[in-house]
Amino acid sequence: MTPPSILELFLRFCLLSLMAVGGANAVLPEMHRQIVEAHGWISSAEFASLYAIAQAAPGPNVLIVSLIGWKLAGLVGAIACTIGMCAPSSLLAYGAGKLWYRFSGSPRRIAIERGLAPITIGLVLGSGCLLAQTAGGHWQTYALTAGSAVASYRSGKNPLWWLAAGALLGVLAMR
Repeated sequence: MTPPSILELFLRFCLLSLMAVGGANAVLPEMHRQIVEAHGWISSAEFASLYAIAQAAPGPNVLIVSLIGWKLAGLVGAIACTIGMCAPSSLLAYGAGKLWYRFSGSPRRIAIERGLAPITIGLVLGSGCLLAQTAGGHWQTYALTAGSAVASYRSGKNPLWWLAAGALLGVLAMR
């Protein structure tokens, strides 16, 4: 196992950044594949431990990237990985945002918005199904997920209210 250079880490996380729709956790499987499986820079157990530390610590989910950089190359590695993960997607979002407002009345922008809406709904529904499945996969969890989605859509209330109601129902069901 040859340790990675700072530049190699930076560039690897720059690429991951552009794929990370939804944050660093969205590319966790690819991060694992590259860091653990392809290069063997750390073990699967070490990767899982770093992920657990990142989730237990307060702060953003991108903390996993900083911890991987720290493990592989110390403080400079942590900084390089964090900048690599944050800068490309931030710059892309900034540029896209400027264009988005510049072409606010454009028929192409309206078409893009209409095209992205069903994709967004599909991703949210897929996430809800995945969460319901990991919560036990019983018909009750699917019914609660579907009911929360319908209630949130129809009422216009913040989905956190429905999440809290679901948690309360779960506590009551456990008694």
